[in-house]
Amino acid sequence: MTTQLEEDFSFKQRKNTRTMLIKGIEEALNNQILLESESSQTYLAMACWAETNGFDGTSGFMYAHSDEERGHMLKIVKYINERGSRAIIPELPQPKDDYKTLLEVFENLLEHEVAVTNSINELVFKTLEAKDYTTHNFLQWYVSEQTEEEALARSILDKLKMIGNDKGGMYLFDRDVESIQVTSAASLQAK
Repeated sequence: MTTQLEEDFSFKQRKNTRTMLIKGIEEALNNQILLESESSQTYLAMACWAETNGFDGTSGFMYAHSDEERGHMLKIVKYINERGSRAIIPELPQPKDDYKTLLEVFENLLEHEVAVTNSINELVFKTLEAKDYTTHNFLQWYVSEQTEEEALARSILDKLKMIGNDKGGMYLFDRDVESIQVTSAASLQAK
């Protein structure tokens, strides 16, 4: 029969022997934290531009998108820390905050999402090379999420290109884009 003191010591001992991430994987995940943080800041800057240029629907969409990206970053932070390693919160560069058109905003959004997808794919490849199947499994959520992010950005861009310079169409687009739900693959899986 074990005493409470022995159980507490045993728990602390197990806690201190947690599996740590392989150094290269830890570094790559910390780099992904930077990219997800930049995404959040980029979309926040886009929201500010849209709001100050009368695109209230787009600004609402971008504010929600910024929050979602911050959630993606936090998920990686918690994963790194739970694996016995340490997440590094990076200093962020000033995001672009001036655009000529709404089309340019969404073109930049798609370009940014493609860069995030490429980074996630590279990270998945590194986990397979390192035989880190736990992290590989964790990253599958991001693989699905990026597929959705890119599809959404492309769909929005297609609509904007159809509208062209039609002011009435632009008004309706801005009104409707706010109603697009920014949902993640995880929230869809939870249902």
